[in-house]
Amino acid sequence: MIVTDSRPVTFRDVFAVAEFRALFGGYSVFVIGETVKMLALSMLIYERTGSGLLAALAYVTGFLPHAVGGVFLLALADRWPPRRLIVGYDLLRLAMVVVLALGVLSPAAMLGLVAVVGLLAPVSSAARSALLPEILRGDAYVLGRSVLTVAAGGTQVAGFALGGLLLGLVGPYGALWLTAATCLLAALLARVGLTSRAPRAADAGNAVGETWRVNRTLLADRRIRSLLLAQWIPGSLLVGADGVLVPYAAQLDPAASAGLLLMAGAFGMLLGDLLVGRFVGPARREALTPWLALLLGVPMLAFVAEPSQWPAVVLLTVATAGFAYHLGLARRFLDAVPEARRGQAFGLLGTGMMAGQGLAAAAGGALSEVVAPGTVMALAGVASITATVVLWRTLAPPGAGAAGCGGPGRRLPCPGGEGARPW
Repeated sequence: MIVTDSRPVTFRDVFAVAEFRALFGGYSVFVIGETVKMLALSMLIYERTGSGLLAALAYVTGFLPHAVGGVFLLALADRWPPRRLIVGYDLLRLAMVVVLALGVLSPAAMLGLVAVVGLLAPVSSAARSALLPEILRGDAYVLGRSVLTVAAGGTQVAGFALGGLLLGLVGPYGALWLTAATCLLAALLARVGLTSRAPRAADAGNAVGETWRVNRTLLADRRIRSLLLAQWIPGSLLVGADGVLVPYAAQLDPAASAGLLLMAGAFGMLLGDLLVGRFVGPARREALTPWLALLLGVPMLAFVAEPSQWPAVVLLTVATAGFAYHLGLARRFLDAVPEARRGQAFGLLGTGMMAGQGLAAAAGGALSEVVAPGTVMALAGVASITATVVLWRTLAPPGAGAAGCGGPGRRLPCPGGEGARPW
């Protein structure tokens, strides 16, 4: 493990840790496999039903189960050994994909199977997130988190490209069989590369009741609640613009591409995480956090003038680079949550992000029925800026006067903070 704050952490430092290489490799393979599976399932269902609606449902089948699993099952992330949980979920995915590839289920049953297995997705994701700070210490944890974020975007793009190629070469069933191979590979990487660790929390009986109880306790803690809201809201509100990128591109010249605008947003996120995570020191990164969050919304204001395709690409790239603000909150959030409930805390963070972004995108799409898409995108920027201003004290580092309950420059515990949590 790396324990260092005396010098900037490098990618070489992070990848020198064998467990991180295993975690990174398994996660990258996981994302590629999930992307190919989504494409193959959507195409397969469309071929068998001719229904565009059912094909679209294949793209979003994982969203609702992820949210439901995050609300009811997250306690399992701390009650089960992390390596066993990650490997077990990959093997469960393997069994699911094999059943899909056999072609024995109806389209409705296919979607149902994917939804049921998806209930455990947030549990596995939470276990992986909580494992990262045990593998990488100090600022290496922040850079490692940035690397995984970059990997998620990059491998998703690779997954779309590979999925399109496979669908053309071997069809949806062949693509599903190759997806099964990625599930097996991810399980092997986790089993061989990760160290066996004991659960962080004891089994307390009913997992659903325990999940509800701990979620309520986490949200009741002022410091944790503020950090969750700061990570959820500014970025999620900006995602409202995603819901209108297709109609915005359609109203431009015929050569305009919604795909290019979507790629610009993804590239901006990757670029921001890469630059801030690697080249900005810890203290400076935390000082920049509220300003990076502000960057999310400010460029979007220009969309009220409906810029053409290439200016729009630049604006989206600059705006989404602001998502790197979450790196400045990473260590503070890690310090705020109790180690025994770290898995559930990270799971709650991820579930809230998914729910917020999904709702914002849906709201943006609905709003575009009454106002122009460019106006919707500008309003998403206004909403994000407003949230950033409201949350400024939380986003700013403690030394800048955002020490929660202690006032400027103070580090006094908030009511309900350490020592007062009924864990």
